[in-house]
Amino acid sequence: MCATCGCGTDEVRVSGEVSGPAHDHPHDDDQGHSHGHSHAHEHPHDHHQDHEHAHDNDLRTHTIELETAVLAKNDELAAANRAWLTGQGIVALNLMSSPGAGKTTLLERTIGENGAGRPISVIEGDQETPFDADRIRAAGAKAVQINTGSGCHLDATMVRRGLDSLEPADGDLVVLENVGNLVCPALFDLGESRKVVIISVTEGDDKPLKYPHMFAAADLVVVNKIDLLPYVDFDVDRCEKDARSLNHDVEWMPMSAKSGEGLDAWYQWLRKL
Repeated sequence: MCATCGCGTDEVRVSGEVSGPAHDHPHDDDQGHSHGHSHAHEHPHDHHQDHEHAHDNDLRTHTIELETAVLAKNDELAAANRAWLTGQGIVALNLMSSPGAGKTTLLERTIGENGAGRPISVIEGDQETPFDADRIRAAGAKAVQINTGSGCHLDATMVRRGLDSLEPADGDLVVLENVGNLVCPALFDLGESRKVVIISVTEGDDKPLKYPHMFAAADLVVVNKIDLLPYVDFDVDRCEKDARSLNHDVEWMPMSAKSGEGLDAWYQWLRKL
């Protein structure tokens, strides 16, 4: 189990390839079994309680140290990914959202209309199924599917393996479509050039304050499905204000991937990368 977010270590599959755990973290023996002291005599209550508190503190300390090690190792691998991508003249976007916000739909339209002005290659992150990678290939782009099992985010190791399978050309735009989740993907650097967060108006306008780490990390926030604004309770101005209270410099872009409203701004943003 990953100490950072609690996700499992099921086998990660890259385009049908079966491999070992996504991130194999060494664990101290103390985490592998229950507390093993056997007491032949009774302890006074306060002594036993002090012992339990000390043991709990040791576990919390160990968990924090393990989490720090996990993120440090991931950051090291992400830096290697970034150096390789930069050397190839490749721009990589980490595309994050909750499930159903419209990441794949936006990518399909962008690919079909050549909105980026350059070839797009995609690494698709999902817990199961090849559905999204199939949609991206049908739209006309190269795609590799990474199935994370019970894992709730992509990490730098998965992306490295995905890039090896994808083999993007020099100068491509590589989109890393992360697992649908507004929590853990914010913690894991993948080696990307920019972080893009998509929210939809059907989710409610309170998302920046409920998920502050995600919006604090974002370079661009896309507010999708604005064609549905007449039918939902979503205050675009309030949502933007809350996002900017966390990240003053974040770029803000309302659009509808379905109707096409606001897509020109998205395409211009991509072409400037």
